[in-house]
Amino acid sequence: MDALLTTRPHRSRGPLSFPALLFLALFALPAAPLAAQQMNHGAMGDSTGWRMPPGGPNMAMMMALFRGFLPDVAPFLPAPMRAVESLPEALGPEVLELADGDTLRLEAMVLKRELDGRLIKVYGFNGQSPGPTLRVAQNASITVEFTNHIDFATTLRWHGVRVDNQYDGVPGQTQSPVQVGDSYTAEIRFPDAGVYWYHPHQRAHIAQDLGLYGSILVESPDPDYYGPANHEEVLILDDVLLDDRGSLPWGFEAPTHALMGRFGNLLLVNGEPGFRRTVKRGDVVRMFITNASNTRPFNLSLESGPMKLVAGDMSRFEREVWVNNAVIAPGQRYVLEARFGEEGEFALTNRITTVDHMLGTFVHEVDTLGIFTVSSDRTDEDHGDAFQILRSNPEVAAEFEALRAHLDRAPDKELHLSLRINSLPVPIMRMLEADTLYYPPLEFNDPMPMMNWLTTGLGVTWVIHEPDPEAERGDLGPASGWRFTQGDMVKIRVFNSPDSRHPMSHPMHLHGQRFVVLAQDGVPMDNLVWRDTVLIPLASTVDLLVEMANPGNWMFNCQIPEHLGSGMSMSFSVEPAGAQ
Repeated sequence: MDALLTTRPHRSRGPLSFPALLFLALFALPAAPLAAQQMNHGAMGDSTGWRMPPGGPNMAMMMALFRGFLPDVAPFLPAPMRAVESLPEALGPEVLELADGDTLRLEAMVLKRELDGRLIKVYGFNGQSPGPTLRVAQNASITVEFTNHIDFATTLRWHGVRVDNQYDGVPGQTQSPVQVGDSYTAEIRFPDAGVYWYHPHQRAHIAQDLGLYGSILVESPDPDYYGPANHEEVLILDDVLLDDRGSLPWGFEAPTHALMGRFGNLLLVNGEPGFRRTVKRGDVVRMFITNASNTRPFNLSLESGPMKLVAGDMSRFEREVWVNNAVIAPGQRYVLEARFGEEGEFALTNRITTVDHMLGTFVHEVDTLGIFTVSSDRTDEDHGDAFQILRSNPEVAAEFEALRAHLDRAPDKELHLSLRINSLPVPIMRMLEADTLYYPPLEFNDPMPMMNWLTTGLGVTWVIHEPDPEAERGDLGPASGWRFTQGDMVKIRVFNSPDSRHPMSHPMHLHGQRFVVLAQDGVPMDNLVWRDTVLIPLASTVDLLVEMANPGNWMFNCQIPEHLGSGMSMSFSVEPAGAQ
């Protein structure tokens, strides 16, 4: 069951011990740091220069090992000419009910917000960060008038929504970036019920991380599409990276944190560090959850007991199931339900196991994302009996039954995910070599913040390539020339190769189409759901069956924006049926 993601470790040895790493790193240090790395690049934004990332107990040693090294791009912080105190206060996301034919005006802007005692600059839409939550009916169409008032050109994507190709928001492929001060109009139709989100696709590693995103709920006309509930909560998860001075600068010309993506050290729900809701005893709460973080997977659980898994990215599951936890990767969405039968306080938590590569240890951590306070008052309408029933969705199962016939046939296309090193400081190369003794199948934290920070999209290239055992690693490039016809059902096998320097899990996102995960590591999935984003653990293979229903030129990419900004994408085309 893919909410309880199955993973297999690549190698059985534990992480390399600290003394060995220290020896290798010291042995590798050149007589003087590389000149290009020594420069304190002129800042973009109101930074005075680079600041080292905050870290854990090993940070002092890492700082000593990498003293004098800096990312090879300019540091960026937003709104250089505006004092943070002068900016409008960011509000939380409001719900906008949109009818068929309505016009939505979205203005991207710079705002301020207090987080963890620091007043920082953020991005948002219409004075809200995250932006407004949109509620629309399935098959509704709206006009979107987007105006850009952030620091650089950007585009707007409708993640998971099968839009017309010209509105897909991929700069240079489907549209030109919207320049600062300019506007852009799009016509967006919402063909599938489910949970979606909108976010930028130009310098997304900056703009998205600053809060430029929002949730979308597309509602089925079927009043019984979901079971009965007393409350609905829209939760969009994120994290931000802060030090004592506020937001840590981002790379401008290319992303920093290109190895693992930019992990934050403060977890957010709807733009705030934690949330609180009060419900009545016996209430059923339906949660629409989106992971908008740059790279962090969350492992969600509720102290009140098991949750009911109802739906994924683009549809309901074939049948509802009880889960104790749900792993949600960047870009993915889930619909989960819970019933609070007892009075008290119950935490929504992120329970993870982190890896300390320096000390060779595993650490269990529990982060509280929010608190549900259950009062002694009885629920106004008790849905307890209905909640205990795990509903089957025969119309969903019937749709997927024909797709299972593709399970045993050979794939039409194959892809490998790997990393190409362009140019990195020698100490990082040596430590990456040492780090290859163990890779966790999933990374829930950043075990090497200095190395990750110093590695930029200029120093490494993440590649989605077709298998080619004869090719040298440095010659591998993204798969190209893929052409399909509208109506094709294409089986694509994707292997997350462990045979590169610091391989890791990847949330892979397909634009414009939808797919099912037929199998992972040869094991058939027994409860299918339509998806647009799949988390592929290290050394795992997934078989995707893609319904090529939407004509145009589309992208398949890693949802981690630092990886996308380091080359991890490919394009393919779908020709209209009957086209000559």
